[in-house]
Amino acid sequence: MKQVGFVCFGEVNTPFERLAIKHDGALKTLGALENTQITDAGIVIDDPSYQTADAAISKLAGGEPDCVVLCVAGWVPTHAVIRVADRFRHLPVLLWGLCGWMENGHLVTTADQAGTTAIRPALAAMHYRFQFVYSVIGKPEPIERIRAFTNAAYAAKQLRTARVGSMGYRDMLLYGTQFEGNSMRGQLGVEVEPFEMLEIVQLQDTLDPKDVAETIAFIRKSWVFDKPCDDSVLETGVRYALAIGKRIEARGYQAVTLIDVDGMKRLAGFPPAMVFMLLEQRYGVLTIPENDVMGAVTQLIAKGISGQIVPYLEYYEFFEKSMLIGVPDFIPRSATKGDTHVLPTAFGLLSQSLLNVSRVKTGLVTCLRLIYQDGRYAMHMYLAEAKTPAKWEECGWTPPAPQLPSLEVFPLDCTVEEFAQKVSSQHVIVCYGDHRQAVRDFCKLLDIDLI
Repeated sequence: MKQVGFVCFGEVNTPFERLAIKHDGALKTLGALENTQITDAGIVIDDPSYQTADAAISKLAGGEPDCVVLCVAGWVPTHAVIRVADRFRHLPVLLWGLCGWMENGHLVTTADQAGTTAIRPALAAMHYRFQFVYSVIGKPEPIERIRAFTNAAYAAKQLRTARVGSMGYRDMLLYGTQFEGNSMRGQLGVEVEPFEMLEIVQLQDTLDPKDVAETIAFIRKSWVFDKPCDDSVLETGVRYALAIGKRIEARGYQAVTLIDVDGMKRLAGFPPAMVFMLLEQRYGVLTIPENDVMGAVTQLIAKGISGQIVPYLEYYEFFEKSMLIGVPDFIPRSATKGDTHVLPTAFGLLSQSLLNVSRVKTGLVTCLRLIYQDGRYAMHMYLAEAKTPAKWEECGWTPPAPQLPSLEVFPLDCTVEEFAQKVSSQHVIVCYGDHRQAVRDFCKLLDIDLI
């Protein structure tokens, strides 16, 4: 559950009954937030002894909310608000100004925006991590902006306790998949733990044969095989997945990346597509190949914001108005349209394994990629309409070449040329829906530049 603290503010001379009406209305609006527990700290006024402020602090101090909503129901001296806010200044803060109402044909106001316009610059001067939203008479409450901010705050909090497991490091000697450990832990909060392929080989000796057999049975029951596949191929993949799973359970990883080309394929002789599929389906972790730590952290951010197990895809082609993105291995169930289809096949000189050939869900998507450059983190983001592409193939697969899981994405807030001049990686994280405001809020909270 997301945890949100709520405090309503008003001046001592404003009729308390009116403040209560506005407090109750705002709380009802927040009730539309999904999977969210609201801790109501009540109404705070500028009483000289700070009794209401200190009572609100006590109500909120019992837990550790993701963020605190400072809801201004009318004019209030700023010091009363800061009395409460200062206790939680380490948390993201949403400043929400309510509005007046119409009565007998004319406007009645408690001067809500007089309060917020005094408070907003004070929060900025004191370097709070905050966002300001306001209500307008006769218009719907700004629930979408509030939802975006609370999702961003939740994602930021989840990141501070997140662990990414990386089997090996810097697959294919790639540059953009590397990470800077101190800033990753200090600024973002993510702990990255490398582990060796040797440990996974050794852990296979500790597997229970019953678990191996049950997982093979699960595969046979849950996946659609477009061609027959020998159990020996399945057993190899299952044993790797269960061995890595032991590491996941022991260390509490939320995301995993593996050394793919230079490790699983070259050294172990086993393309790990089905391994990734099992790690997601059995252990619920986010997965991405090629030791792409930055991609894994992008996935963690996107999941925190959207609640989705988000896929990675790769750029294959640029067209005049769109880009072809796909994967030569696997997609998670959350991005799969229909059944999970698998195909025993091989690429070039690699050994045969299972390739995921499922169709990918289409629709509105937010495309993301976190990068680290010149000592700064930045997020490349664009909104796109994702459609099923025309038939295509990647050269090198055993004939007949499979139709890889893929999308044709049409960017909506930039041209392909504008995108191309700012693209930040061969891998992109795809999140279904428009989550741009939450990403903007997240980047502001964590001091990440937005591209």
